[in-house]
Amino acid sequence: MFPVSAQGGRPLFEWRWVDRHLDEIFERLGEHITLTAAALAIGLVVSIGVSVVSLRRRWFYALALGAAGSLYVIPSLGAFAVLVPFTGLTSFTTAVIPLATYTLLILIRNIVTGVEQVPKEVREAAIGMGFTRARLLWQVELPLALPVVVAGLRVAAVTTIGLVTVTSMLGKGGLGYFIRNGIQTATPNPTSIIVGVGLSVVLAVAVDLLLWLGGRALAPWSRKAASR
Repeated sequence: MFPVSAQGGRPLFEWRWVDRHLDEIFERLGEHITLTAAALAIGLVVSIGVSVVSLRRRWFYALALGAAGSLYVIPSLGAFAVLVPFTGLTSFTTAVIPLATYTLLILIRNIVTGVEQVPKEVREAAIGMGFTRARLLWQVELPLALPVVVAGLRVAAVTTIGLVTVTSMLGKGGLGYFIRNGIQTATPNPTSIIVGVGLSVVLAVAVDLLLWLGGRALAPWSRKAASR
């Protein structure tokens, strides 16, 4: 047990509290991971579709970025409040939709930028070999753009992990549940807050590292280019 807080209230950290709530901690951690994964998956699928259209219709790219930027600046609690009458207060959908929309600006920009950075001579060589426009995109441009796409996905993932804690207001907050409960109790519970914040940070670092390693494994040529 850690020393008592300066306010003379509960101890700063209680291992006994952690032991008593271990099952709930794993349950909330799983919920946090599920919300994050669902939001990233939806955001990535939508972003790829929007990016494909944007690469063929340049006017659409500006429109898509403007719309994604407008969604990005909407306060998360406001977005949840708008959806509640349609999808319910504690609905998984209510939590995931705003989280997914916050990934769009980052992912669309990185996908389009990554494809645009593919060397012109590579495109010309592929076209000379008889590649169609669709085949060129999926088999040449997107794979070569993968390092930039993964970089955007890492930023989106870390951002989403932080935002998931806000969904505790809906009863779907994952680790944010412990932060809210630790603050709202009659006597604030530092252990609950530390567990919620600490595990959120650890999760963000772990996911970022896994995506970085995954990007290096899927795009080994990027390591060789960086070492030159």
